Amino acid sequence: MTSPIEIEGAETSSALDKDSAPQADAKEPKKLEGRSPGQLMWRRFKRDKTGVVSAFIVLFFFLIAALAPLISKVYGKDPYTFYGQDDPTLLNEFNLPAGPNGGISPEHWFGIDPNYGRDVFSYLLYGMRTSLYTALLATIGIVIVGVLIGLVSGYFGGKIDYWLGRLTDFMLALPSQLFMVAVMPVVVTVFVAPDEETPVYIRFLAILGVMWLLTWMSLSRLVRAVTLSLREREFVEAAKVAGASPWRIIRKELLPNLITPIIVQGTYLLPSTILSVAFLSFVGVGYQDPTPDWGLMFATGANIYEQDPTYMFFPGVAMVVFFVAFNLLGDSVRDAFDPKTGR
Repeated sequence: MTSPIEIEGAETSSALDKDSAPQADAKEPKKLEGRSPGQLMWRRFKRDKTGVVSAFIVLFFFLIAALAPLISKVYGKDPYTFYGQDDPTLLNEFNLPAGPNGGISPEHWFGIDPNYGRDVFSYLLYGMRTSLYTALLATIGIVIVGVLIGLVSGYFGGKIDYWLGRLTDFMLALPSQLFMVAVMPVVVTVFVAPDEETPVYIRFLAILGVMWLLTWMSLSRLVRAVTLSLREREFVEAAKVAGASPWRIIRKELLPNLITPIIVQGTYLLPSTILSVAFLSFVGVGYQDPTPDWGLMFATGANIYEQDPTYMFFPGVAMVVFFVAFNLLGDSVRDAFDPKTGR
């Protein structure tokens, strides 16, 4: 027979268990939530102040380039009007800006260009727009071509890898900039007769085609090297055993693991592509007047820098700031993806 003391003790023990249960639950540690590689990369990137500032500068350049028509409309000037011919007081007898510092005034914030008297500020906005977005589309095409050839070469191997490797070696052996200068007029004359004026879109497509043809090799080599190491991994072997087709393995297994080197390489590739586009216009085989372009501004400035050094100042500063910011952004993106390479 159970004694009253035992019953009372049991009731007391039961009450204590009920009181202590919520406290025990409250002291349980919170469950840790896993983060995807993209979330980890974004978290590391946000901590890099240099990378964040560089990203804002790069986005600012692309934004003002996209809004160039609106900004020029508010500003009240455009890059195609010859203000020096409409107002003879803007140019002197040598067709140079009559005002000090390249003709800088409240009406023309960055001055005017020689010979025609076009507004430098609006011309720079449109020139940045032409160069940046041409280079952006060219970079996208270069990445697509390089990734495709590198993936196919690295995954299939054998004769495919051999012949694609020899093609890559041949293209790398070509002096790229010299070959661009030589090929551009040939490509243009295929579509337009020499005695006819070349439309802007033809030059645009020719620049894209030449850039795609001559600058995919370094990215292809990188993608091939990474693919050679990935194709021997367990998840690829498991996909083969499961009966997945080669193209499905490339799409679903290999390509997602190549995103990091592709993005990092793309951030370094875009500035060099902008330089190449500007170089083609600088030597006279890219965009031509009256199309505004960064390279054309440097070509004009190179001819008159002794008489009017101010004309080269604004496009030069803009290009230096953009390139420094983009290179710093590329370093920050690389460090965010792979913290072991941190500066």
